[in-house]
Amino acid sequence: MAIKHILFASLLATSVSVNGAENFVVQDIRIEGLQRVALGAALLKMPVRIGDTVDSRDISEIINALYKSGNFEDIKVLRDQDALVVRVRERPTIASISFSGNSAIKEEQLQQNLDASGIQIGEALDRTTLSNIEKGLEDFYYSVGKYNAKVQAVVTPLPRNRSDLKFVFTEGVSATIKQINFIGNEVFSDDELLSRFNLNTEVSWWNFLADDKYQKQILAADIEALRSYYLDRGFLKFKVDTTQVSISPDKKGVYITLGIDEGSAYEVDEVKFRGQLIGKEQQFKDMVPFEPSDIYNGSRVTSLEESIKRELGESGYAYPQVTTIPEFDDENNKVSLVVNVESGKRIYVRDIRFTGNNSTKDEVLRREMRQMESSWLNSRAIETGKGRLNRLGFFETVDVQTVRVPGTDDQVDLVYQVKEANSGSVNFGVGYGTESGVSFQVGLQQDNFAGSGDKVGISATVNDYSKSLTLDYRDPYWNLDGVSFGGQVFYNEFEASNAGIIDYTDESYGGSLTWGFPVDELNYLEFGGGYTHSKLGNIKEYVQIEKFLQAQDKNRDSDGNLITDDFHLTASWTRNNLNRGRFPTAGNHQKLYSKITIPGSDVQYFRAQYDVRQYLPLTKSHNFTLLFKGRLGYGNGYGQTDGNDNLLPFYENFYAGGFSTLRGFSQNSAGPKAVYDDPNGCASNPGTNNPCYSATDDSVGGNAVALASLELIVPTPFASDEFRNQVRTSIFLDAASVWDTEFSYVSQDPNMSGAEYYYDYSDPTNYRASVGVALQWMSPMGPLVFSLATPIKEYEGDDTEVFTFTIGNTF
Repeated sequence: MAIKHILFASLLATSVSVNGAENFVVQDIRIEGLQRVALGAALLKMPVRIGDTVDSRDISEIINALYKSGNFEDIKVLRDQDALVVRVRERPTIASISFSGNSAIKEEQLQQNLDASGIQIGEALDRTTLSNIEKGLEDFYYSVGKYNAKVQAVVTPLPRNRSDLKFVFTEGVSATIKQINFIGNEVFSDDELLSRFNLNTEVSWWNFLADDKYQKQILAADIEALRSYYLDRGFLKFKVDTTQVSISPDKKGVYITLGIDEGSAYEVDEVKFRGQLIGKEQQFKDMVPFEPSDIYNGSRVTSLEESIKRELGESGYAYPQVTTIPEFDDENNKVSLVVNVESGKRIYVRDIRFTGNNSTKDEVLRREMRQMESSWLNSRAIETGKGRLNRLGFFETVDVQTVRVPGTDDQVDLVYQVKEANSGSVNFGVGYGTESGVSFQVGLQQDNFAGSGDKVGISATVNDYSKSLTLDYRDPYWNLDGVSFGGQVFYNEFEASNAGIIDYTDESYGGSLTWGFPVDELNYLEFGGGYTHSKLGNIKEYVQIEKFLQAQDKNRDSDGNLITDDFHLTASWTRNNLNRGRFPTAGNHQKLYSKITIPGSDVQYFRAQYDVRQYLPLTKSHNFTLLFKGRLGYGNGYGQTDGNDNLLPFYENFYAGGFSTLRGFSQNSAGPKAVYDDPNGCASNPGTNNPCYSATDDSVGGNAVALASLELIVPTPFASDEFRNQVRTSIFLDAASVWDTEFSYVSQDPNMSGAEYYYDYSDPTNYRASVGVALQWMSPMGPLVFSLATPIKEYEGDDTEVFTFTIGNTF
């Protein structure tokens, strides 16, 4: 039997030994131990072929080449006479990957990290790579203050050289900040500096931006905030010399010490400009936010640089560079600012493209553009186009990218990327709302009909208090000037008592036409006219509508029904500066709407309403936003009929209560109540000249309303990032007042019937209020709204409602 000589042996590629190595000509190559790896694939990796003369250096190259393939964890090379024998032990194949104990890192993120490192099911298991991953994950935990965290990759062998891979996490708790010390500060106290930090030793319950858990990234951001604090107060040479983070022996506490050098405060002597000023030096000088001897302010300098970039961007310079260089006069503590402007090459737009609009036609997006193709790039026009797309309400997100055209240095393409939202649906089904009860609906409601941007609605609805059939249409671009045209035809049956209002019935039909005219990018005017025929029955003749019914006596039939034919004109003004149409987080929306019936109509009245929404983001990411909502409304009659003053018809009254006006109160229940003339006269108070009333808890509304709501929008707990634009959670305070300016309050005997419901309904200070939380979800079936609220001020006769749920509307 031939004796084999070990030429080279390496275990895990960490050691090399040579025994009896000598040059010889290879007549045969054999690889032993292959299971998963094909023989041909292994031979291709070897740098030696049959007929080659090999020596110890060649053997080393064979070992290195096979190890680099990533398929083997042990390799030995031997000689069997003139044959080269390679014995290998393959790395096990990964059969499965699982995770246990991880809460700070999502499994999707872990899997992406493993994929990038080549750790995947079906691939060979590289233990060196596993060690690096373990260390990298532990470093991440250390960076967020979890110094007791451990990550261990557990490998379980399986038959056929396979292994299960399981990452076991022991995260522990984040170390809390025990103390933050400053060394070297003389101008500002420790408390003043700590007030700039998000990290702190003590966190008030209301300070939702602060944290007492140590995180390396937040500390870095706090140090930058500290630097900005000093720069904004003139300390141009401020610096943090040392940053020491000490950990307690139990690894649960952190002590932070910052050594700082404040320097001196500098006054601004002058501001000069140099570089490529493209004839705009005077415009740039007008932007300077400093007067002579003003204290230097870093935020103002940054604002000046951004203003210059914005001015250049609006003139076609897409990539300007603006830097401010300080020139110090240390003897007088003054600084001259030299603003260097590099405008770069002027750019024009070659092409504008849209992606993601699978349903919406290109022309619908293109007509919202204010940046034109083949014209100079204008950054303001680009952002205006993005804002207009957002406000359409057709898209969840809108992003725009400026892409350079290959082979040119003065052309770019604009690519608007949109993610379409559910803007309508064909529906037939059953719904439920705590206000409307069970509802049945069928029809088409599409705000972006067939991707055209037109609004089309054909719907029939039956719920607890109404039956309706409506057809409406609106073309937002009726002509090239952006004039819109729309119309509506409707039929409606309304049962007031089921809507929380004093009992009456209203059977009506009619139609209207509207035309809209854009004033500028934010303001919009709309005018219209229409006709309504109404038949109102089962009317209760309470005190508040006695004068109205006297004026309408000629329009009542023998059964007491009120039958009216009215022609009306409408006018509205809308200003929309919201950052997007669905779930906005910044900006302002205002609308003023007015309606008046023309002289000759059976009922002569006018009605006006003003609504406002203001979103104030509290953080840069807009995760926390403060929302203020308000409404003012007033209506009344004009002229006289048969010598009687006309009043606002009772079916046009304002109401409060319900998810859209005052949460925590049942629909329409908060406000004036019906008062009747006491049929028993003034027996309880004889000799009085005042009328005698009996009050009820039936809600009748009023001709004036004021609503206000303060709402804090917060991140939705447990919601992933992909649902951020579909779910919204908020904490709110609602207040509302409804009053009747035509009601003449008369003091009554406290023993009158229903005295607990009676007060001065003409006084606007009789308001209601509530607090609560709300959740809105843009679900595939339409908007779902949930709210939990409790009244904090109410009156007798108001119906309260803690939980509200509705489909199809948002507040």
